[in-house]
Amino acid sequence: MELDTNKFSFAAALTMGVAYLVCAGFVALWPEFSVKLLGWLVHVVNVEKFAGDVQITPLGFLIGLAQAVVYTYVGAWLFAWLHNKFMKPAK
Repeated sequence: MELDTNKFSFAAALTMGVAYLVCAGFVALWPEFSVKLLGWLVHVVNVEKFAGDVQITPLGFLIGLAQAVVYTYVGAWLFAWLHNKFMKPAK
């Protein structure tokens, strides 16, 4: 089954954008617990030493959202392109 690279990539980027919004909201509402979750995710016991003071600024939010969406789109596009390439029978 061939993937439509643009549709697949857009769906992945949109999914990542929604996940980023949920994550940013979580950090804004519960910053201390968010740092603890980050520590569990990256296997660091005292992540507070590295994460510092957790703050979400409007500019930081927008730049992070843009990066997450663009990087995901590019990665998903590459994945779909490679998938389609390897699904075609060898000549």
